[in-house]
Amino acid sequence: MVKKTWTFIVDCAKFTKWWLLGQAVLSCVFSLNFLVVPYFTKLIVDSANHIDRKDAYDVLIFPVAMCISASIAVVILYRLYDYFWLKTNPPLKKYIGDKLCAHMMRHSHQLYQNHMAGDLGNKIKDVMSGVPDLFKICIDKFMGNILMVAFFSMAMFRINARFAVALILWAIFFVLASVAFSKKASLLSNKSAEARSIAIGSIVDVFGNMMSIRLFSRRKYESSRLESVFYKYVIADQARDWFFIKMFACLGLSFSAYYGISLVWLVYGFRDGTITAGDFAFIVMSNSSIIECLWFLSKDIGTFADTWGNITHGLRIALSPIEIVDHGVAATLVVGNGEIVFDAVQFHYKGVAPLFHNESVTISPGQKVGLVGYSGSGKTTFVNLILRLYDVSAGRILIDGQDIRYVSQDSLRSSIAIIPQDPIMFHRSIIENIRYGNVSASDDDVFSAARKAHAHEFISRNPDGYGALVGERGVKLSGGQRQRIAIARAILKNAPILILDEATSQLDSITEAYIQESLWELMQGKTTIVVAHRLSTLLHMDRILVFDRGKVVEDGKHHDLIQQEGLYKTLWDTQIGGFLASSGEETDGDSVS
Repeated sequence: MVKKTWTFIVDCAKFTKWWLLGQAVLSCVFSLNFLVVPYFTKLIVDSANHIDRKDAYDVLIFPVAMCISASIAVVILYRLYDYFWLKTNPPLKKYIGDKLCAHMMRHSHQLYQNHMAGDLGNKIKDVMSGVPDLFKICIDKFMGNILMVAFFSMAMFRINARFAVALILWAIFFVLASVAFSKKASLLSNKSAEARSIAIGSIVDVFGNMMSIRLFSRRKYESSRLESVFYKYVIADQARDWFFIKMFACLGLSFSAYYGISLVWLVYGFRDGTITAGDFAFIVMSNSSIIECLWFLSKDIGTFADTWGNITHGLRIALSPIEIVDHGVAATLVVGNGEIVFDAVQFHYKGVAPLFHNESVTISPGQKVGLVGYSGSGKTTFVNLILRLYDVSAGRILIDGQDIRYVSQDSLRSSIAIIPQDPIMFHRSIIENIRYGNVSASDDDVFSAARKAHAHEFISRNPDGYGALVGERGVKLSGGQRQRIAIARAILKNAPILILDEATSQLDSITEAYIQESLWELMQGKTTIVVAHRLSTLLHMDRILVFDRGKVVEDGKHHDLIQQEGLYKTLWDTQIGGFLASSGEETDGDSVS
């Protein structure tokens, strides 16, 4: 993971290299400026000890002017540095956000099932803000302070070599100790970042399910659960901060030892006449500047470790291997007739017994096929495999003779329209959610699709009409309204393959009757797969596939299957209120979202 993190950071540095170079040059100037004031102070003190007072102006005006000029120059250069940072920080955050989000959208469906959305968003945020901060620390703090030590060492060498040697030895100790500390600090910071992500993800999970919390009166339960999560975050944070306290104490004592030795040498040198008053002032001021800067640098090491841990933690998920990838020479799927073939397909979810074993099914072009079976029998997995949300373990799936593993995922899913049982909306306007089926569609096309889906009526009653925001995940709409928008979206997409996952389950009976007419019209000329728990919706299907534990155990029309003493007949006879009872067996991941 360290290698991946370094590679990513180097790539970001290349993106903004010229602005970073400008900051690095200014950092060198700032480091040199730290030397200017002590040096000219030395000249002023030494000169003041030997000149006649009436000559003070002529002798001291130059070093005084240089000190003033240096002060003004620093103000100007700092503003220039801020300008360079302005040109670096926001564009770099945008670059990182674009890069990581594009990569995240290529991840498999399973990754999003295993991680909370809030946690993933927090990881991206940490990397977006962390990488620019890391550059700032490295250039502004690390490089600047190392150069400052080098400049002061050269100046001290001209005064007395032992002061320069002492400074260099102490700086070497500081660097080696900091590197040794940073390894442990990075580990603890990574654990703290993990605990923080879990805490934030838990908060988002609670806020996103507030209705369930209220309906089940679980505020105390959730508060207790959050308290446990926050406690683990506190423990991780305290472990990191306690380590930093010990690290700062060790480095602080080394500062005191070096500073004390320097002062003793200065006193003896001044007594012996080898050190002038100006030298004394220069070294005291220099050491004060060095110790102050390196003291803050030791704290910056903690910030660096914390930032590095956040970045590494964020990239661990974001840059994890893509499980479902396009083939190197992936072609564009061309759907002519819409024939779907399962050829000796085998599949199983991780850690779960095989669901499909050498399953072969052919769905003819334009055929309307219903899928039935107990919950967990493999119906939705069958659909997910067609959508290539998962890859088959063996065998192949063909659409019009094209293996879907060797066509691009975008072209595959562009050829399939799906209406899920529980549609999820974007927190955008109604018209944007409908137009998602065809982003180039005109407003009139959107209105037409909404009318066919019988959504236009309730949309028009809203004061904001089609411009109304639907809320996060569509919470401002009822289940039936969300479903009608999903139907309008599928109508607008008009793909050659159509998948309905209990598409009318949340509609009232009157609206469902109207919608069924629109859906039947939409099905014409398309290969259609209907996942149903309400068997009455399948009466007019060309064919019904009955699933049991990942196998197609029956295949035929309704009136033929009802004559057989098989599973379909059992399901039909045992329907409760028109819906299938559950077998009590669930298969991990058997869901569409």
